[in-house]
Amino acid sequence: MMPKSLHSTNYSDTFIQVADDCAAAAGVVPPDRAGKPTAAGLQYAMITSAPYGYTSDDVLFATSGVGRSLGSNATAKQRKEAREAFFSKGQACMRASALGKQFGWGVHADNEGRVAIYSIASKRYRELAQDPGTKQVKAMRSKRT
Repeated sequence: MMPKSLHSTNYSDTFIQVADDCAAAAGVVPPDRAGKPTAAGLQYAMITSAPYGYTSDDVLFATSGVGRSLGSNATAKQRKEAREAFFSKGQACMRASALGKQFGWGVHADNEGRVAIYSIASKRYRELAQDPGTKQVKAMRSKRT
């Protein structure tokens, strides 16, 4: 039996600039909704707790419904199987995250695919956005216009 093909969301040496229609003038911490953190809030907390500590795949899986439902008592085997099942189908990448679409955070992936976020108002954001050695992409727009 052939192994399932896995779809990665990882970028390397890439800067995801905020979306053209993002209204945030600076990075904003994503607020909770109904007293619970949103996916963007969980992504923000995970990335800011360990800049360049996780890949996009790590962040997206951990903050997905599947990843969150595993719980702390899940075995390594259960986590591996759940992650493989999650990435056996294509997943939206960090370009689709609300961090860049509405909260004003640019996402930088280093040469190993590990990510950190920078406020659109920061000097480091401007440096990354102007770096000719870093691939530039934009977060997805929220509106179709």
